[in-house]
Amino acid sequence: MADTDIPESLIELERKAWAEQEAGALTVETAAAVQAAYTEHAAATGQSRYELERTVKKLVRHPEPDDA
Repeated sequence: MADTDIPESLIELERKAWAEQEAGALTVETAAAVQAAYTEHAAATGQSRYELERTVKKLVRHPEPDDA
């Protein structure tokens, strides 16, 4: 799924949800917003919502080190 077009807004929503989760403060509103965004984007692009979510979470939670 490396060729997937993932909007920055979806990545930012996942970053917010992950930060809240790590702080023990994940809200229902944030969780619902990120899930709705996954569902909407997957439906609009014909992607698997599961694969989209898995890819975004990997980008946010386990970023690859820069090759600098």
